[in-house]
Amino acid sequence: MNGILDRWNNQSLARQFLIAGGLVSIAAMMLIGAYVTSLIEAAVTRNSAASTALYVDSIIAPLLPDMKTNKTLDDVTTRALDETFGQGALGGKVVSFRLWRQDGTVLYATDKSMAGRQFEPSHDLKTAFSGQMVAQFGPADDLESEAERATGSPLLEIYNPILQPWSGEVVAVSEFYEVADDFQQSLHQAQLRSWLAVAGVTLAFFLLLSAIVFRGSQTIDSQRQALTQRVAELSSLLAQNRALHARAQRASQRATALNESYLRRLGADLHDGPAQLVAYAALRVDSKLLTDPKTSPKAREKEVTTIKSRLDEAMDEIRSICSGLVLPQIETAELPDVLERAVNAHRQRTGLDVDLSMSNASQSLSPSAKISIYRFVQEALNNGFRHGGGIGQSVRQTFEDGHVVIEVADRGPGFDPASVRPEGLGLAGLRERIESLGGTFDISTSQDGTTVRMSLNVQEMEQA
Repeated sequence: MNGILDRWNNQSLARQFLIAGGLVSIAAMMLIGAYVTSLIEAAVTRNSAASTALYVDSIIAPLLPDMKTNKTLDDVTTRALDETFGQGALGGKVVSFRLWRQDGTVLYATDKSMAGRQFEPSHDLKTAFSGQMVAQFGPADDLESEAERATGSPLLEIYNPILQPWSGEVVAVSEFYEVADDFQQSLHQAQLRSWLAVAGVTLAFFLLLSAIVFRGSQTIDSQRQALTQRVAELSSLLAQNRALHARAQRASQRATALNESYLRRLGADLHDGPAQLVAYAALRVDSKLLTDPKTSPKAREKEVTTIKSRLDEAMDEIRSICSGLVLPQIETAELPDVLERAVNAHRQRTGLDVDLSMSNASQSLSPSAKISIYRFVQEALNNGFRHGGGIGQSVRQTFEDGHVVIEVADRGPGFDPASVRPEGLGLAGLRERIESLGGTFDISTSQDGTTVRMSLNVQEMEQA
């Protein structure tokens, strides 16, 4: 049962209406058609019987005696009736004729074997004695109508009350059967027309409603498809928002730790580099070579030169550290300029050559994207120089399906990613920076070299 209901509910509104409405329309058409044809049959039968009864009554009424005082028919009346139904105008129209008394006695019958016999008054006979004419089309079912049933012809059975002229009292009932070939044909035509009319009206009404329902169903289906598509789009956007929210939360949670890591790294660079050189110079300033008056000018000059060299080295390292911290003016620069500045800065700092390959396509980027790309190239080149010796370094930029893709590669010995600490090589900072903008960050490494790859969706960043 549930399976049938599920299949029914899965059907479209138009198909449900077509099935249910079609069945209801057919049932209604059958009921209305049967009712209308029964009314037509009754009306046609009564009208035809009334005209026939009036015609028969006009012929036989003058032949009958006063049925109020005469309980039987004399021979003269009987012969007149025989001639009327045998040779007169009624001979070919009326199959049989009987004249009834109220107690069920047959006063006269064209079938002589029925005359004088008494039967139990039927319902139709009683109705006729109450003053109403009774007409019935179809096979005769009375006990006394065996001969009429044997004819096999369509017959119209009529019970017509005979009234006393001056009192209007029913004194007898005439029963006769009319040959109804023409009547049957007319009745069938009337029934056929009524069925056609009912079927035509029902079909037109059903087609009109079907057109309205089909149009409404199409509207509902189109709206349902649009709503489904909209829900799917909203679900996709919601999933993207959740992913971006998770990235933002993760970036926010690690921002402090990464900043601390950067500060420790900066402190270590200052401590291990410029601070050591300055400390060395400070110690040499207090050396005996400078404080002892007996020191020769040549030795003193050599010591001062050594101190000056260490201080120059410290200043060079401080400038190098500062140049890595301060960004050039890249907010208004195009992507090729950003890449060239990052690569040229690395070339000047290391003295090594870096191969740069860029796409000819042009795409505008937000300042945050340009900063991320600059820092990505800067950090990836620095890592390749520190840990891979800067061998065969290259930078490659392309556009793929609306994404800007940057790859920084080298041909160093590679490393094991599992052995690297989360904060090591600056990879954590790079990953967080790229993923916070909705991009992707990947590393592939082997003994033949390392490739660091980033990708940003330009369209999504423009919408944001």
